Amino acid sequence: MKKIIILLFASLLSLKAADKPNILFIFADDMSLEAIGSNGKTCVKTPHLDKLRAQGANFSHTYNMGAWNGAVCMASRAMMISGSFVNRAQESVKKNITWPEMMSKAGYTAYMTGKWHVSKKANAIFDHTKNIRSGMPRDVKDGYNRPLSPEHYAKGWKPWDKSKGGFWQGGTHWSEVEANTAIDFIAQAKKDTKPFFMYIAFNATHDPRQAPKEFIDMYPLENIKVPKNFLPNYPYDTEIGCPPKRLRDERLMPSPRTEYAVKVHRQEYFALATHMDQQIGRIFDALEKSGMADNTYIIFTADHGLSVGSHGLVGKQSMYDHSMKVPFFISGPGIKPGSEFDMPIYLQDTMATALEIAKVDKPNHVEFNSVLPLIRGEKKVQYPSIYGKYVNSQRMIAKGDYKLIMYPKANKVRLFNTTKDPEEMNDLADDPKYKEIQVSLKAEFLKLQKQMDDKLDVDKVPAPTPNKKAKNEDKKKLQNH
Repeated sequence: MKKIIILLFASLLSLKAADKPNILFIFADDMSLEAIGSNGKTCVKTPHLDKLRAQGANFSHTYNMGAWNGAVCMASRAMMISGSFVNRAQESVKKNITWPEMMSKAGYTAYMTGKWHVSKKANAIFDHTKNIRSGMPRDVKDGYNRPLSPEHYAKGWKPWDKSKGGFWQGGTHWSEVEANTAIDFIAQAKKDTKPFFMYIAFNATHDPRQAPKEFIDMYPLENIKVPKNFLPNYPYDTEIGCPPKRLRDERLMPSPRTEYAVKVHRQEYFALATHMDQQIGRIFDALEKSGMADNTYIIFTADHGLSVGSHGLVGKQSMYDHSMKVPFFISGPGIKPGSEFDMPIYLQDTMATALEIAKVDKPNHVEFNSVLPLIRGEKKVQYPSIYGKYVNSQRMIAKGDYKLIMYPKANKVRLFNTTKDPEEMNDLADDPKYKEIQVSLKAEFLKLQKQMDDKLDVDKVPAPTPNKKAKNEDKKKLQNH
């Protein structure tokens, strides 16, 4: 009789686990829309992520909200874990229940591996963690101000040189380590009576952009195109908080930027993306073989984008789409394959989406929204407008076809029609025909700013400081750029 009761109890646990779907969340680092092959923007190859997109829904206008310092990933991840908007996320992480803790309380086993970079310790809020990486890989010697020329590249470090540390620290590429750990978790989850929530955070495609040589060889330099919005210098880099001499990301590439350096960095960027995609494919294979794939939602996104030569910039500390927008794919039970959605969302909507899947009521501090009502057709608008910030040097509002960028320190605003001008090359701010649009966006930004607890007075700005590093020809280009 006792044996029968135990079997019945085990059976009930199995039914409970089957009642709630599993959730596999995969988080990339520094990955822009152009690093996804199916977007057709570049020659990059990401077959497994392309397949995930085809099997589910793609949100083509997914934004990061911004950052309070140069490490944009810290703010992005704090928002993701806390569910709170950017200006409240730091405090929210400290005082409120976090995403994995909510999942655990809802009956999930919460696993985590990879990049963390959040103030709370991962092993304090996840049930199981392994191979936690704090921040970025250790700097590779001679990894900055490169390459100056083909000769300089020949003498410098190579992405596949394991002796240089970085992603190769420990002898096995970090993307492979994270995939190995995830696959082990899946094997463990198969034996678990609870559904799983897996948080797999790759350090790729962050610099140092190292990958095995065969992945570099996939991208000969002659096949790499310089971005259409390439500039040798960004004339307002100092005033917008992105000076090449001070900001780490901008020091990776020589300044002024050269077409050769941009091509090499993009070659390494694409190679690292393809290598990560291969590891993601291994995770998908393990999930399929486990028999749990049909009852699993998969969400893929990145913490923010990256410029890699666009607008004369290298990093992600700007309000341009190459740095603000990221891929966002979701597949799972009830999601129609090949679904495409173009309404703006934030990447941190991932957290609220997972809570809805897990049937967890959103607590008050979770301000982001689930994308499931959009997928079901119950609503058409997630956010009327999109807010963006970078420290106290940049602000942004995007609504409909237009984006207004404000540089208080430079006493400069920029206006783009991002539908007609997706590369953001034609500044409309000084065109009288667009004055009414600019005024309207500014007024809406001021309202949005209050909602965001943003105290910066964008109207009280100092006189602009000339950027001596910017050449006159770059400034002329920028007026039509």
